[in-house]
Amino acid sequence: MTELSSVTRRRFLESGAAVSAAAAVATAVAAEPTEPKKPRVIDCQSHLFCPEIVALMERRGEDPLVYRQGEDRYVKMGDWHRKILPNHMDVAAKLATMDANGIDVTALSVNDPGPEWFGGDGAHVARAMNDFIAGIARRHPTRFIGLCVLPLADVDASLVELDRCTSSLGMKGILLYTNLAGRFPDEPVYRPLFARAEELNLPVLLHPAKPVTTDVVKAYEMTSSLGNMFENTIALTRIVMSGLLDRHPNLKLVCPHLGGTLPYIIGRLDHQTQVLKRGPKYLTRKPSEYLRQVWFDVVSPLPAAMRFCYDLYGPDKLLFASDHPWVDPRIISDALSSLKLPAADEAKIRGENARRLFGLG
Repeated sequence: MTELSSVTRRRFLESGAAVSAAAAVATAVAAEPTEPKKPRVIDCQSHLFCPEIVALMERRGEDPLVYRQGEDRYVKMGDWHRKILPNHMDVAAKLATMDANGIDVTALSVNDPGPEWFGGDGAHVARAMNDFIAGIARRHPTRFIGLCVLPLADVDASLVELDRCTSSLGMKGILLYTNLAGRFPDEPVYRPLFARAEELNLPVLLHPAKPVTTDVVKAYEMTSSLGNMFENTIALTRIVMSGLLDRHPNLKLVCPHLGGTLPYIIGRLDHQTQVLKRGPKYLTRKPSEYLRQVWFDVVSPLPAAMRFCYDLYGPDKLLFASDHPWVDPRIISDALSSLKLPAADEAKIRGENARRLFGLG
């Protein structure tokens, strides 16, 4: 009896020691500081040229075309000439830039010109561009989502292509040019596109095309600096003034480059429409209130411009973007960091808002 009691007592003590040791380990592990999960950074504006379409433009005899000057190639659209750099078609270079700048996911789109500039070839051009972007996203599903372009010279064909892009290619948004070979996207002919985008809950991202102001900004090479910003301003203002955002209140509309100049002159637009009664017949609210329905990407090298839009509209509709390869992502990222925003607000801008916008997990 004594021997049995001794064995039982020893086993009891051993098991108690084991439990105590396990509890101590668990407590120690729980006490160890864990590194907080890094918020995802999502780049909402980044581009590549489609090699197939560059080759097509090299064969064309009319704009848009690509010509060579020594070893360099240039896209020509009237008086607008842009050099195609080697990394403008290089997916590996894009990924390397993302990695170097802490960008987890990129919403990828083609560089303009868009399909509407190619006349009867527009549908073929759109398919080739979308297959190119979707193919990259398919090969790198954790790094890219694709934005499609549409052959908007033919709206019916565009709706067919949009259905293909969403149902078969898994693309997550529409890249819509600020003018469509000289026509503006608020015109009634394009209304079915906005209705379908709203139905699909699909973001529509405006992007500058060959500026309608090219003739007055081409001097001093101001086409990209001023012309593109006026494109954003004119296209978004026309969309607001047309009443389109009343007809489609759930439309996910994104304007790049902090809205061009519109946020800075929106008070004048309010005054013109509400006090002087110039052009308000389609509106049910002040123009400035419609801008609260719009997302803006923060592509600007000027921190004060970012701060202005942040103060005007808050953090919930601002999106990090780079406009790479035309802009070094570090410039935009550093400008955003310099604002010293609350951590939660900066996390929204760098990725959380985009995750919500595109419905990403």
